[in-house]
Amino acid sequence: MISMAYDISKIGMTALMRPAFDAGVALTRLDERIARSPVGQGWIERSHFADACASLWIDGELVHLEDLVLHDAGADIRAPTHELTIARDVLRTRRRIAAQPPGWALSAEGLRSLRGQGHIAADGGAGETIAVEHSVGANGEPTPADEAGNAGGDGTDVSDPFAAELAAIDAVIARSEVALAEARAPSRAGGREKDPFVYDLDWDEDARLEEWRGVLRQAENLPAMLQAIVALDAWNELSVLQHAPWLGRLFCASILRQAGITTGAHVAAINLGLKTIPVDRRRHHDRETRLLAIAHGLIAVGEIGLKEHDRLTLAKTMMDRKLDGRRTSSKLPELVELVMAKPLVSAGMVAKTLEVTPQAARRIVLELGLREMTGRGRFRAWGIL
Repeated sequence: MISMAYDISKIGMTALMRPAFDAGVALTRLDERIARSPVGQGWIERSHFADACASLWIDGELVHLEDLVLHDAGADIRAPTHELTIARDVLRTRRRIAAQPPGWALSAEGLRSLRGQGHIAADGGAGETIAVEHSVGANGEPTPADEAGNAGGDGTDVSDPFAAELAAIDAVIARSEVALAEARAPSRAGGREKDPFVYDLDWDEDARLEEWRGVLRQAENLPAMLQAIVALDAWNELSVLQHAPWLGRLFCASILRQAGITTGAHVAAINLGLKTIPVDRRRHHDRETRLLAIAHGLIAVGEIGLKEHDRLTLAKTMMDRKLDGRRTSSKLPELVELVMAKPLVSAGMVAKTLEVTPQAARRIVLELGLREMTGRGRFRAWGIL
């Protein structure tokens, strides 16, 4: 068996010290700005979405931000792709980590719980995983998510043969996805064999994870920023999890959060920073080159975050000016709050939040002067310039 050893004693730390220090300064400055900002919560929510899309980009897939926002709101305009489902899992994992105490993600309980989240989204408390892909009907058959969500509403018209055929196809897809999710999920009893159709049986995730935790123990006396850099490179080199390589980048952000470099609900958008680094540097055969690439990516996280914060602050100031002289019954203040909380809003989202008709929602959006971000004629979404 080939050894997976990752020895940090052979890493030359001298070249890393300056960029690691600069990264720490950049992230600390960003965290301080967000903690005191009136648009801080909106910035954090946007960072969750943007980082989830960037995570897929780093892994070689493309997910559009507007598709992820609409999918998260349950307002999909098309059947969700496999990549969009993964992006949703990254999004929900970020939110879950942010909602837990700083040290939870790297604890034994957190690691055990999050390992099952590559394919089963989790919104419960610590140690709880909840499958949310599909509902289950009274006969035990999985129900497509859109049918379950539309119960009592605009469901499938079974009198239409074409609609019935589409519903049958959706049901087959639903059953397939549930079967795959069950095959990928870790056994609660610990006794079920992994499905060789889904897993490489020679890939010992437990051994790789223990090897990675050993690297964390080796690096525990290093400054927090260096710990995060080394931990992320080790995760990539050891290829710990077959189906959730993106978890390593969230663990890197958790190290920074545990050390107090980022605080509260702020989980550093590591993927956004790494996206700015050329792939040949991030995956270079020389370890020092890779470590420097990660450090420069962390510096970029702080710079990108400050620019986005300034953009949101200016946008809110401009929108607040349009509220002057409005009646107290005006829906515009509520729309401003919604727009600041979400990177994109659709007519359906506005109508539901403001309790108005879709036509009124579109009129209010135009009144506020939001920009249409998708370029579509239908199923449009608006956001801040």
